[in-house]
Amino acid sequence: MPTVAQYCAQHNGTSRKPSRPNGGERSAPVVLMVSGGADSTALVLMACTSKLDIADGRGVATIARERLHVLHVNHHLRGAASDADEAFVRDLCERYGLPLCVEHASFTELDGQNLEAAAREVRYAAARRLVNDLSREMGTARSAARILTAHTSSDRTETFFMNAIKGSGPAGLSSIPRRRNIIVRPLIDRTHEDLVHYLRVNDQAWREDESNQDTTYLRNFIRHNIVPLAEACNANLERAVCASCDILGDEDAFMSQLAATALRACTIRAQEGLLVLDGNKLAASEVAVARRMVRRAVGMLDADARLEMRHVEAVLALVGAGSGSTTLPCGIDARMEFGTLSLRTRAACEELAAGWIELDEPFAVANGCLLSARVRRIAAGDDPVALAREASTDEVDALGGAASVWVDAESLGYAERDLEGLCGSCRSAVPVAHRPRLWVDAPAAGDIMCPLGMSGRTKKLSDILGAARIPVAERPLVPVLRTTPQGAIVWVAGVRVDERFKCTPATRYVLQLEMRRVIA
Repeated sequence: MPTVAQYCAQHNGTSRKPSRPNGGERSAPVVLMVSGGADSTALVLMACTSKLDIADGRGVATIARERLHVLHVNHHLRGAASDADEAFVRDLCERYGLPLCVEHASFTELDGQNLEAAAREVRYAAARRLVNDLSREMGTARSAARILTAHTSSDRTETFFMNAIKGSGPAGLSSIPRRRNIIVRPLIDRTHEDLVHYLRVNDQAWREDESNQDTTYLRNFIRHNIVPLAEACNANLERAVCASCDILGDEDAFMSQLAATALRACTIRAQEGLLVLDGNKLAASEVAVARRMVRRAVGMLDADARLEMRHVEAVLALVGAGSGSTTLPCGIDARMEFGTLSLRTRAACEELAAGWIELDEPFAVANGCLLSARVRRIAAGDDPVALAREASTDEVDALGGAASVWVDAESLGYAERDLEGLCGSCRSAVPVAHRPRLWVDAPAAGDIMCPLGMSGRTKKLSDILGAARIPVAERPLVPVLRTTPQGAIVWVAGVRVDERFKCTPATRYVLQLEMRRVIA
């Protein structure tokens, strides 16, 4: 996001000199995406004969000819016309001495995408591959390369109306950005008519796509019907819309930055396929920021998950209610319970389960076992330490043997009154929020605990699992019970209990934890 000084320098062309590029930026490849239409043909001419600002720190400047490369993608959607487009681009590149890369695409399966979106993905994927290859060949950093597209203010205006009709948020209404990483659009302030005039003055032909007249496509409907009506009210429509897009884009970037910061502060646990957020912090966030936090969190788990507004609102409804679950696109499970919002990918759900284990409610984990927890009262005169030692086992077998440990329930922070109620006949009188529960998930990098018998000294969980001769490939399936998603380890199921929660002579209530294999 630009500062005020940077913004003024960019839009006024004065007040500040552009930063001096390094040698790599002067020689890095510049890929022109050329279809053969008027706009992309003008891009080729301007890149070869004029000056452009390609956001490489030099401002409006000439691009060294040896940096230029052209990419044309033949989608084969219009038969002979598509091949004629390719031939035109080949002739154009030969005329200006530009190296050309042609890629061919076919669209047999769209996976729910519309044709325009699928074709766009193919083009950008091809451009990224070409940039990667050229950067390696030229020995320059990929970040110094540029992909130039010929998008104009006309395209930007059409996209704005398209997204407004679809009900997009600020990101959609900001339309086509001037720049996204190495993709730069140096013609974004020019109209299509400007470029057509430029080509005519330079006596340069271009290709016309007859499908651009087909108003069954939304973009063409907007281009031929909505834009002319709007221009009747404002002759400077494209300039006005693009100014609004710039404002919306800047504000969207700022809000996204706020959401990213808030999401980091709200994240309790993050691992492959799993994100656990503090539900109370999320609920206390401004709704505009919270919506973005949800979108960003889901995007971190699966970049292909396209959330609609109803999905975001469903997640926030769970947060507001304090409980419940819903399934999001790409099979992501969103679950609100005990003050935490857990987001899991489908793959994570199929592997070691993560979540809260509650009293007397078996919890299935992916190693074919069930975890369970129950509260027991130590009778007067009994020795808690001896009972715990006698009850503890670590044998889990196919015949139903169970790994079991006793831990001091009060050491977990639960009140005597609630524990006594859970041991009596009035269990329902104890509020759910006051009942013991533990978070279950997989071992994570950096985990440490105080293994029983080591007098409070800490040890890396990875070392403990290694000492237990558990193969590295099987370690992600070992259930780890914690006080909270980010809290202390209580028990590595079937391996070791933590010293801090062991039974002592003063123990009055125990939480009995058990892991038993499911017998088929």
